Amino acid sequence: MTTQTLPPPEVYQGQFGEFTITQSDRTGVIIYRAGLMVTALSFAIGSTLVLFNNNPAILTTLTPLYTCFSLALGVSLFTIHIYMVSLHRILQIFWAIGTIASVILAISSTEPLALTVYNQPLTLFGVGFIFVALTGIYFKEAFCFNRLETKVLTLIVPLLLLGHLVGILPIQGESVLLGIWATLFLVFALRKTVQAIPADIGDKSVFTYLKEQRLAKV
Repeated sequence: MTTQTLPPPEVYQGQFGEFTITQSDRTGVIIYRAGLMVTALSFAIGSTLVLFNNNPAILTTLTPLYTCFSLALGVSLFTIHIYMVSLHRILQIFWAIGTIASVILAISSTEPLALTVYNQPLTLFGVGFIFVALTGIYFKEAFCFNRLETKVLTLIVPLLLLGHLVGILPIQGESVLLGIWATLFLVFALRKTVQAIPADIGDKSVFTYLKEQRLAKV
């Protein structure tokens, strides 16, 4: 009877030394991408209902979809690999602020959450933080992987939200931007599923170096 041995992990050469990618690293990337996919699907379904269904009853359906969207985005934000710890924490804080604001609005308002936010644009000063966090992911992906869809999303999201906040966009313009957002978000999430996992992990030697630098300052 022969015993099989696992091959040694591949050694990568990073900017500040060699590193290996563990199964835990790979699992984290899979969770990050799964969170993005759930977030994108929830957003796409909600956007489709808004754009192609005139039945006011669907507005109540948007709240559980938004809940799923928020929770999945939170999972991705806690498993994403970002070299700058401060930026990573800021995005997580923005997500938390937006989520808490959304919960407060949902509980305190007699209208469906989506209708409240749409009719009261100033609520975006709270709820909008969750989309700022999402835009942070788009920006990170555009910067690291030069993806066209994330470059466009990085511009479209603030344009739509700020345009609605100050009331300068016509309803048709908002609908077009929302449709583009939902479509490109799905494209982004789908393309992530076929991307090599090590790419999302990045150069672990940089993480180690930055951590040592932080500890040296303590």
